[in-house]
Amino acid sequence: MVTLTTPVCDFGKKAIDFKLLGVDNRVWTLEDCMGEKGLLVMFISNHCPYVKAVQPRLIRDTFELKQLGINTVAIMPNDTVAYPEDSFENMQIISANNNYSFPYLLDETQEVAHQYDAICTPDFFGYNNNYELQYRGRLDATGRNVDITDSPRELFEAMKLVAETGHGPKEQTPSIGCSIKWKQES
Repeated sequence: MVTLTTPVCDFGKKAIDFKLLGVDNRVWTLEDCMGEKGLLVMFISNHCPYVKAVQPRLIRDTFELKQLGINTVAIMPNDTVAYPEDSFENMQIISANNNYSFPYLLDETQEVAHQYDAICTPDFFGYNNNYELQYRGRLDATGRNVDITDSPRELFEAMKLVAETGHGPKEQTPSIGCSIKWKQES
């Protein structure tokens, strides 16, 4: 497992549209996912220990953000042949077992992950309602440590600020996670 950190936020960079199949067997677009006050686009996977460690807090925070007008979409970009735990069928199981309140989409061609310059799971992109990037940081300081429960809610507070002002915080700490499992060139 290669661990990577995300680059700093490129404030104002426009979100890139997509058409991806969700675990609900519906094709979703960027516009379908956008909330009244913004959108959190997150690249996650089923097998990544970083994602597994933050999952309960991620579910809590995305649910609370929805109440503030910020919707969430999760995109799974990994090579599902080399990493069968990340298969579409397993995505459906993970989503159902964890009561995901957001669309969970498969980026089978990995084109969307490349367009967003996603590099790891989890990788968070927070947009205002003008589709402008305002946050590219971590969920919180816990990383893979599930025993820490009192860490400041960095992503939640950043996206709450986006909902209130349309702008993210100037100071952001990069996310850390497992490298995206890119398909091998043939």
